[in-house]
Amino acid sequence: MELEVKIRGLMMDPATNTPVVVLQETHGTGVLPIWVGVPEAQAIAREIEKIEAPRPQTHDLLKNVLIGLDVHVQKVVVSDLKEDTFYALIWMERDGQTMSMDSRPSDALALALRLDCPIFVEDQVLKNSNKAGVVTEKTSNEELRKWLEGLNDDDLGRYKM
Repeated sequence: MELEVKIRGLMMDPATNTPVVVLQETHGTGVLPIWVGVPEAQAIAREIEKIEAPRPQTHDLLKNVLIGLDVHVQKVVVSDLKEDTFYALIWMERDGQTMSMDSRPSDALALALRLDCPIFVEDQVLKNSNKAGVVTEKTSNEELRKWLEGLNDDDLGRYKM
């Protein structure tokens, strides 16, 4: 089952100094941190903050290509977690045909923001992320979960890229 989420924030993990996209259930309390690379985090941050680049960036180009080809992105789904790596699918429709494309979650999220399409997480991914080793050695999974759930809007702005 897919759970709708929103991007709660983008921050730096203080233990690893790595960017983290924090997804939160729209109709629930589940929180999913996804560690991403710096360029990917910057692409997400630019769209969250509505900063226009002087020339189209990769995700802007992809958006323009999809629109030019009359492809409608229906949703993006963080679909799997294998060996501490998240996977995503971008669901698209063109001329009545639905198709999905494999994607890194960071790219799917950056595209979803640009196209204003819904973001989902498979419930098993959310459940399995609680059990998986997707946290740093310095922080236990439960400590991280409590820390993420306790964040307020001011906290999310403290860790600038």
